[in-house]
Amino acid sequence: MYFAALLARTEDGWEASDTELDDVETLSDLADLAREAAPEDDTVLVLIEQEDAWFGVVRIDGEEDPRIYVSDAAAAARSSYGEILLTDELLGREPDDDPDLDALDLDGTEDGEDEDDDDTPATEAGVSGEIVPHGPVGDAQVLDDLGVSEKQLKSLSGDAVTEIAESLGASEVLETVR
Repeated sequence: MYFAALLARTEDGWEASDTELDDVETLSDLADLAREAAPEDDTVLVLIEQEDAWFGVVRIDGEEDPRIYVSDAAAAARSSYGEILLTDELLGREPDDDPDLDALDLDGTEDGEDEDDDDTPATEAGVSGEIVPHGPVGDAQVLDDLGVSEKQLKSLSGDAVTEIAESLGASEVLETVR
């Protein structure tokens, strides 16, 4: 079960609206949807949560590129909504950089690579088959200037969207759309 909401910061405070992501296929679509929710070039946050498995924050400030934080990339990669947020740039990949399958041995390791390499982060294949890391990715300072520090953001679990809204002073408006 997913929950997605838009929080737009206006001069009167935060305004919330629930959002349907069924027609959103790309991060660009999501950014356009968020910009439509802001009367001016105000800050808009898109908060997405999947049943305590992962959450994502997308921040749009006017026409700037979206800033993204995802709490667990591997968990998000297993969902179509999460995959929207997991861009090549966010995951540190070159766009359209497909792994060279010819360089893989039959056991899945690269030529000359030890099978028991403990220095590599745990990874998992997502919906598209791309390998993504377990754990948080993106801009963990995305909410710093709004009162949610990097440390707080990384420590959130459970109902993270509600905790973020409480920290922003927007819990009442968020509850109206839940």
